[in-house]
Amino acid sequence: MAKDITLFWVSGSPPCWRVMIALEEKNLQGYNQKLLSFEKGEHKSKEVMDINPRGQVPTFKYGDKIINESYGACFFLECEGRTQGTKLIPENSNEKAQVLQRAFEGNTLHQKMIDVITYNWRVPENERHDSAFKRHKEALTAELKLWEGYLQKQKGSSSFLAGKNFSMADVIVFPSVAFLFRMGLCEESYPNLAEYYKGLKDRPSIKATWPPTWKETPGQQLFKDI
Repeated sequence: MAKDITLFWVSGSPPCWRVMIALEEKNLQGYNQKLLSFEKGEHKSKEVMDINPRGQVPTFKYGDKIINESYGACFFLECEGRTQGTKLIPENSNEKAQVLQRAFEGNTLHQKMIDVITYNWRVPENERHDSAFKRHKEALTAELKLWEGYLQKQKGSSSFLAGKNFSMADVIVFPSVAFLFRMGLCEESYPNLAEYYKGLKDRPSIKATWPPTWKETPGQQLFKDI
């Protein structure tokens, strides 16, 4: 199966990282891959655009099947390889519901994070409105507190997001959590998220796919006051 897979990705992109963690968890090492650079505009190359007309990453292909959304690629890998590697979606109905709930809630967390980043990086300083930036940060703060609560409820029974085992929820959400701390999120303000992050960062699938640019460059402090 691995030889039929092609992945175009960018270092440090949580959506790309999700797919790479899923591939590792399903024991699909050795797939075809190409590391791209946003700065060089390589995600808009003809090679990528022929597969993904939006020119986005991840760009994922399995044989002649194209799935260019990270959630879709992760769920496809689980569906195609149910008996291979880590079982990322449990059979038990209650456990499955919790995993799916947390996995799809991960999209909201990621989007609120991106809203803050986008406003800070793309809106020129002379066009910024403090009230707008404040709203984005407050929305992210409220979301983070929600996840703090989720993890507090898991304490004592599991170090994962949904249930007793590593699951699709962790595949989807961990890269966003790691990105938050990379960008300066205060561990003291969010101790449960910090504990979750530290507990999973050395998991083999995560360690093997750790963004190479993160190893070479320091993080930033954008989220230090959130």
